[in-house]
Amino acid sequence: MSFLEYAPAPESRSILNLRDAYGLFIDGEFVEGTGTSFATISPADETHIATISAASEADVDRAVAAARRAYDRTWSKMSGRDRGKYLYRIARLIQERARELAVAESLDNGKPIKESRDVDVPLVAAWFFYYAGWADKLDYAGLGADPRALGVAGQVIPWNFPLLMLAWKIAPALAAGNTVVIKPAETTSLSALVFAEILQQADLPPGVVNIVTGAGATGAAVVSHPDVDKVAFTGSTGVGRAIAKEIAGSGKKLTLELGGKAANIVFDDAPIDQAIEGIVNGIFFNQGHVCCAGSRLLVQENVHDEVIDRLKQRLSTLRLGDPLDKNTDIGAINSREQLERIRALSKIGEDEGAERWTADCVIPDSGFWFAPTIFTNVQASHRIAREEIFGPVLSVLTFRTPAEAIAKANNTPYGLSAGIWTDKGSRILAVADRLRAGVIWANTFNRFDPASPFGGYKESGYGREGGRHGLAAYLAPSSTRPRTRAAIAAAPAAARTSRTAKKGAKR
Repeated sequence: MSFLEYAPAPESRSILNLRDAYGLFIDGEFVEGTGTSFATISPADETHIATISAASEADVDRAVAAARRAYDRTWSKMSGRDRGKYLYRIARLIQERARELAVAESLDNGKPIKESRDVDVPLVAAWFFYYAGWADKLDYAGLGADPRALGVAGQVIPWNFPLLMLAWKIAPALAAGNTVVIKPAETTSLSALVFAEILQQADLPPGVVNIVTGAGATGAAVVSHPDVDKVAFTGSTGVGRAIAKEIAGSGKKLTLELGGKAANIVFDDAPIDQAIEGIVNGIFFNQGHVCCAGSRLLVQENVHDEVIDRLKQRLSTLRLGDPLDKNTDIGAINSREQLERIRALSKIGEDEGAERWTADCVIPDSGFWFAPTIFTNVQASHRIAREEIFGPVLSVLTFRTPAEAIAKANNTPYGLSAGIWTDKGSRILAVADRLRAGVIWANTFNRFDPASPFGGYKESGYGREGGRHGLAAYLAPSSTRPRTRAAIAAAPAAARTSRTAKKGAKR
């Protein structure tokens, strides 16, 4: 079989006007951090992009103090209507600078430009538009009369969707009347810092949003800071568990969106052409760097061979290469560390007896790359069927009956998402009702909308982001007021000084 050859179609980097070095964004201005600066590189070719300041504990103190001042003096006193105006302004500026943001995201993260351009950035704008509409309607959110903001929100986001995760965190927090200190992932801080420029363009009051960059120690300082009222974290289950333990008893409200090992279930009456595209989108979108990726494919036995043959044919048409090329389907793995993890778990899959098939791709000489890979003959006890690989690796299992499919789908410590492929609506409803997953897609996968809540069960975390539920995570009933300075001062000394460095978020 022959396929059309595509001429290179790279997106120009000339639209970017990047600085050689970026400081922290505190109180509305870029300032130098007192920690050790670090470089952000392109995972596609390992070239240097910019030098970024790292925030120390003292810098985090400055950022939280700025957020508290802004909350007390400005943001909490502003009407919801006026807060909404700022959010609308930010959303429009994101749209105006969409091309620039997409290039920055793909350059720094490694994801294909067509995903940044057509999925990530439009969703970022949509999130701000959606929550802008909620800002003056909090009394009608079904959360009781006169719901109030929590105060200062400390947020830590991952590297797989840097800008989108920023929007998921910041937009509802600001709409609810909170101020923010956010720490982006160390390997993908660039788009957050470009976003800081957008905040300046929007004339957002100083201190309402503060961005502190750095590694795990910086995130730990944000989480454990005694003047933070709300913590929101997206990342690995291990770090999420440590955060929950760290803030237990502190009175802080917590949202955790953690790992996943989603089952994508294909029944024998599924629309196969549609299902194949859904499988590809479910696991190979964003190089598999998706917490809700459909990394476990459950196929009914009597259509297994047909599904696998057609899936292999489809994967053979995917183009791996330059993330800034508009024809690229599979971009670069975000970091060397993540690439080594993917390689190690894939080797374990082979050693456990699973059958490996890898798409025939030309791997570039530099950068971090991993070709789309499928494992068949996988058993539920295999590590590749239980552990989150977080890369373009699909484990395939079979089932005979719906009951067996449900049992295998639920046989995981995670519970973030699932997919069902069948032409019977009654089967979709019956199976979905028995799946222990926070988000379930029917005859599609990896679709997101700001009005729809997202979150998981079990080791996939708790709390919801998106929709009215995501707004509730940043609000308290009228009977609950944000902690006063006197209450903060009375916090145990151990809570003030515990800044244990933790391993940074995986995603």
